[in-house]
Amino acid sequence: MQHLLEPLIVSWGWQAEQAGPSRFIDEQEWQGTRDIAAYLSVPSAIAFQAAHHWDRVQRDCHELARGAPSDIGKLTGLPPICPDSPCWYSQMVSVALRACDAQALEQRLLREFPIEVRIATCQEREFARVSVQAYNTASDIAALGSALRRVFARGTSSRGGGFSCPDRRGSLGH
Repeated sequence: MQHLLEPLIVSWGWQAEQAGPSRFIDEQEWQGTRDIAAYLSVPSAIAFQAAHHWDRVQRDCHELARGAPSDIGKLTGLPPICPDSPCWYSQMVSVALRACDAQALEQRLLREFPIEVRIATCQEREFARVSVQAYNTASDIAALGSALRRVFARGTSSRGGGFSCPDRRGSLGH
């Protein structure tokens, strides 16, 4: 099976001059040059988080993220995909959407509303991945809900049922 896997990054082990006992290890083990800058920045990052009470920021972000599944769920009629608990998500939560063209919906939200949110398809189901950071506010979450409501109201149903949603053909109500 290992002969079927190729590295995501072509680096030092690719077609090694001095091949080791395993081509798989040669190709997979060494992923680029190790830059120590990231390691050197850790103390400053820890100090920044301490100075800015990052534990509180994380809790506040989670509280904002908590609103997305219920708000979007009311719009779609779909239940949350996980329990409402910090054990299941923190500052990023996935929310089920009705069947739609994920890429077209993501681009439309960015173009018309300037909202950047990942819309992905997984196992033939669409999800919005809502990510909340320190700079986000409740109005950002509300704006996403409002934008989805407007887009879905103009869309067409793609899998039957009465829900209006952008279809997989990419029409998104245009």
